[in-house]
Amino acid sequence: MSRLWSRFGVRGVAVALLLGGVGGGYYLGEDRKAQQHSIEAESAFDAQQAEWDLIRERHAAHLRATAEQRAAEAEAARKAAQVAKAAAERARKAEEAASRKREREKQEKKEAEEATKPYTGPIPASCNEYSGNRKIGCALLLDRGFALDEMPCLDKLFTKESGWNHKAQNRSTGAYGIPQALPGNKMASVGSDWKTSPATQIKWGLGYIKGRYDTPCGAWTYFQNEGFY
Repeated sequence: MSRLWSRFGVRGVAVALLLGGVGGGYYLGEDRKAQQHSIEAESAFDAQQAEWDLIRERHAAHLRATAEQRAAEAEAARKAAQVAKAAAERARKAEEAASRKREREKQEKKEAEEATKPYTGPIPASCNEYSGNRKIGCALLLDRGFALDEMPCLDKLFTKESGWNHKAQNRSTGAYGIPQALPGNKMASVGSDWKTSPATQIKWGLGYIKGRYDTPCGAWTYFQNEGFY
């Protein structure tokens, strides 16, 4: 009986140990699987975290690059605006200088056109008692064949008409110059410089007088009676 029990006891212990081993192996295997899953999950998390960190770093780098680009563009725009402003200022000053030059040249041309043309002809000593345009008138009077005693009449006539001012202009009638030719451009028949040459104006006046009144004294007499000649 004891042998039988002993045999069955040993077998029972062996089965128990076998079952325990199988059970322990099963639980050990499950534990290993759980540990493996935990390791894999932790690795996946670490990989995901690393990917997110990389994405955040790239985003931050993009933001920095964008900010730097915008700053560079703003600086370039500021410098371009300064250059454009300076160029515009230079252009304005250049235009002002050119405008002043044009005005100066225009004024100089006008002054040249209006400048009195000097008389270069001979003046007899008998005319030295006169001066200025009167002296020229005396010389041309004699040159046209009039007697010297006609000069006082011519002097009075042209004094009344213009005061011997070769630029005298009657704006209401258009009469111009020493003889107050009406219109003034009539005197162009004597010379194109009729606006600025006392000699041209006097020559025309003497021709007009000779054609209508024969002499300066005849013209002066008519003027005294009619108020014009």
